[in-house]
Amino acid sequence: MSVHYFEVREGEAGKRIDVFLAGEAEDYARSHIQKLIEDGFASVNGLTAKASYKVKAGDMIRLEIPEPEGLETIAENIPLDIYYEDSDLIVINKPRGMVVHPAPGNYTGTVVNALLYHCGDLSGIGGVLRPGIVHRLDKETSGLIMVAKNDAAHVSLARQLKDRQVTRIYLALVHGRVKEQAGVIDAPIGRDPKNRQKMAVVHKNAKNAITNYHVLKRFKGYTYLELKLETGRTHQIRVHLSYIGHPVAGDLKYGPARPHFDLKGQFLHAAVLGFKHPRTGACLKFEAPLPAELEAVLEKLMAIDGKLIPEQAE
Repeated sequence: MSVHYFEVREGEAGKRIDVFLAGEAEDYARSHIQKLIEDGFASVNGLTAKASYKVKAGDMIRLEIPEPEGLETIAENIPLDIYYEDSDLIVINKPRGMVVHPAPGNYTGTVVNALLYHCGDLSGIGGVLRPGIVHRLDKETSGLIMVAKNDAAHVSLARQLKDRQVTRIYLALVHGRVKEQAGVIDAPIGRDPKNRQKMAVVHKNAKNAITNYHVLKRFKGYTYLELKLETGRTHQIRVHLSYIGHPVAGDLKYGPARPHFDLKGQFLHAAVLGFKHPRTGACLKFEAPLPAELEAVLEKLMAIDGKLIPEQAE
């Protein structure tokens, strides 16, 4: 069973608890949330919640999500690129093409399967299928991810993420020429009403989402960006960049429906991860270079262009 904790902020007060939880627990449909509430798996300030309850600012909500019966996650001897490890947490550089945790269609070969073999045990808050997982990266997104080894570390890291105290910087190659040298994309994200398998910039049943960007280099037909997340919504960078007309190269879900540079998946890399150690409070910061496959794309663009457009001339 996985356990999730949510604190109601001022702007969210007055919502029915099922609407609030459906917005917070983005991986689960509202109908599933409603069934969990009916079955007594949701509580507010320690008391079992009723489906009709309207949340108040400051409410502490606990949501339990039982695991599907008959499933277990097995440990697998899969190599990991470990950047940091101690008794509380582990930071790894996830390769492109690797799923973070087991899910339908991917019950083996994931980061969690590899970590269970390497560590032996992880935080139980995420449940059987997501032990230790505090945040995720999409399958084809490479880069740094932190995983909790115990519940205390998990709670601390999750709160830092919620309070925007974690530094997350990404690198992305996008379609088109981004004119501004830097900018902020402030647009709420929720389920795409036309396609529930996608996220979109919407204003109903959405959560605020903020992405900062800075141009690193401009190529003919493409721009290389550095992006800093202030929030961490599902597919946030991919949705925001598509929204402003510059989808990530190789992103078949939110961009042109054809591959680019023979890439399998989007050109997106989690390059920097910084946070406070959950036990000591020490500031930790890690940087991971672009995978060779993505570096090769930049080199190909350099060769096509002959030279980069000087940023000073923009």
